[in-house]
Amino acid sequence: MNTLLLDAESAANLALAGSWLKAGKLVAVPTETVYGLAADASNPDAVSAIFTAKGRPANHPLIVHLPDKSAIGDWASNINTAAYALAEAFWPGPLTLLLHKAPHVSPVVTGGLTTIGLRVPSHPVLRSLLQQHQLAVAAPSANLYKKLSPTTATHVMAGMQGKITAVLDGGECQFGVESTIIDLTQTVPTIVRAGPITAAQIEAVLGRPVAQPRQHNIRVSGNVDAHYQPEKPLLCFSREELLLHLPEQKQPLALLHYTDFAHYPGLKQLTMPATAEAFAQRLYDSLFTADQLAVSAIWCELPPDTDEWRAVNDRLSRASSQRG
Repeated sequence: MNTLLLDAESAANLALAGSWLKAGKLVAVPTETVYGLAADASNPDAVSAIFTAKGRPANHPLIVHLPDKSAIGDWASNINTAAYALAEAFWPGPLTLLLHKAPHVSPVVTGGLTTIGLRVPSHPVLRSLLQQHQLAVAAPSANLYKKLSPTTATHVMAGMQGKITAVLDGGECQFGVESTIIDLTQTVPTIVRAGPITAAQIEAVLGRPVAQPRQHNIRVSGNVDAHYQPEKPLLCFSREELLLHLPEQKQPLALLHYTDFAHYPGLKQLTMPATAEAFAQRLYDSLFTADQLAVSAIWCELPPDTDEWRAVNDRLSRASSQRG
């Protein structure tokens, strides 16, 4: 199979992508978070093909992307007032609501669970695609399982060429990390994957505290210990540890950093933004770049351990070969 790379600004290409999805094909699509590998969520055979293309375990649930918030009742049941309030506040956008699934939803989509993750994406290309064709798509990140999530069409092609029908090129992703997932099936709303929408933002809408455990055993997209990994080993260190260890290194290294460092022989420096939102947007792309360099490993300066940086720190901890 030759995977086609299509310009998403073309109406003809958008129509073609819609027809392929309706025919049960896989198409990688841009979202505001990362590129997604989309299949018609109402077609279990098409959804099953996602797991095959990615090498993803079939019990790892998928997120369904809806054309608008009015479709929530088509996929979920026993929807509470918190869900409607958060949908009103953050949809379209990078917040996934974990709800009780509707009875007709195939277990292929949910990994055999009785819950389902739903969101309305804000990327104009995907929104147009879903609305014009009245589609809901299951769409995990468009990468091989546990590898770096793609934030450009080039990233997708590097991993998915020959495995899927097409990639819609909609440019760089706005946020660069996966959506926040909040579990609304428990008594206390619980963030089970950190993302662009923070606990403070959610609490401001709900008017009550939400839980955000650092570790949990709730099966949701992205909740595996090793994930989002480059090919080369990634190690994360504090600035103080880097200042101690860098002068001792004999092997060529790539360094992702947001504070200033001296130049050392064999060190390839990739300067990162100093704000959480901008750092997140650049994270996967910078790791892709570092992975292509002639280095033995990638080192990264650890960001602050604050709520604002929680999504970035979560991705780094899962991508790291070890922590410093």
